[in-house]
Amino acid sequence: MSIKVNLDLVLVKRDMTLTELSERVGITISNLSILKNNKARAIRFSTLNAICRELQCQPGDILEYEEEKEDES
Repeated sequence: MSIKVNLDLVLVKRDMTLTELSERVGITISNLSILKNNKARAIRFSTLNAICRELQCQPGDILEYEEEKEDES
């Protein structure tokens, strides 16, 4: 199982920078960058709530489930 973070796509659709989002939600740019680049291992609901509030979106707009592909070797 793999969760893909589409924060970059939502930011582009909302014409908002990572810096602007950081200022609005009170989360460091480095932590948002970790999330945006799919390096995060977890996210707090309060963080997800703040991001969704500012981007006026649903959690499913940001998080996407992808099944892992099996090796065919």
